[in-house]
Amino acid sequence: MVQSNGGRIRIEQVISDVRPAEIAEELPELVARGGAGARFAYEEFFYGRLRNPHTRKAYRFAVHEFLVRCEKLGIELPEVTPRHVSQYLDSLDCSHSTRKQRLSALRHFFDELVVRHVVVLNPAASVRGERYQVVEGKTPEIGVDNARRLLTSIRTDNAVGLRDRSIIGILIYTAARVGAVSRLRRQDFYDTGDQHCLHFVDKGGKSREIPVRHDLQGMLFSYLAAAELGDSDDASPLFRSADGRTGRLTDRPVSVGDIARMVKRRLRDAGLSSRLSPHSFRVTTVTDLLTQGIPLEEVQFLAGHADPRTTRLYDRRQRKVTRNIVERISI
Repeated sequence: MVQSNGGRIRIEQVISDVRPAEIAEELPELVARGGAGARFAYEEFFYGRLRNPHTRKAYRFAVHEFLVRCEKLGIELPEVTPRHVSQYLDSLDCSHSTRKQRLSALRHFFDELVVRHVVVLNPAASVRGERYQVVEGKTPEIGVDNARRLLTSIRTDNAVGLRDRSIIGILIYTAARVGAVSRLRRQDFYDTGDQHCLHFVDKGGKSREIPVRHDLQGMLFSYLAAAELGDSDDASPLFRSADGRTGRLTDRPVSVGDIARMVKRRLRDAGLSSRLSPHSFRVTTVTDLLTQGIPLEEVQFLAGHADPRTTRLYDRRQRKVTRNIVERISI
């Protein structure tokens, strides 16, 4: 075990020596040495219980990082104590929310080890996280006027421009998450008889149908005509990646990263802040509807939030510190 002159574990020094390359996809050495129970618990946790790939990736990183550092300290799984977990969290140079996520990953992972009798007690269970209360989301709001400015700035003389306008239109007029937009298929834009709708597979596997307003419907029809996708296969991607700067589209679907880069490029071309992101449209849509007096419950349903407190984090009406306030300080 690594110790300082005073006998205390120098976890800070060990942490600084670990590189991201050491946090690999393979089974951690401590788990491999922990026997069949540890290996089964590891696979059950990451591949059986964690179905969301993003959560799995984040939790795996946290667990691997912690176990690599325990390995460097010469600590086996049954020897991990709350002190090791606490010192690990204290040594992280990251945000409050990231530390909270790391602690959550360790708690759940060691819970699985307890169930499989690899360890007797969960060393992360008694470690308290930092007090951190979010009263407003971090995502900056683009604002109604700037959103309109962005839409009108997009050139629509080719299929790529029409695609980009349609994607941004969906982000604005449905408050959909960018991941749900990237997963849209041709069959997900359809006529119900009295209106057109978009069907989204949203976060957590939620299935949602949202009506398409008339101007967004026009954007989508223009895009489908220019891209010659009107009669395409139902399972084909609704939005396809661009073929370089040719103005043509490929047969491949756009990814979340493709949409994020496209939005950044369009924001730059329109002279808008680079701090904005695809999620900024969602913030503006929620705030705009609440400003108009739409009930919170209806806005919550549109945004697909399970808890109204989440919807309130998107509300920028009453929590702004305005220039007028700071100008009135009489010092």
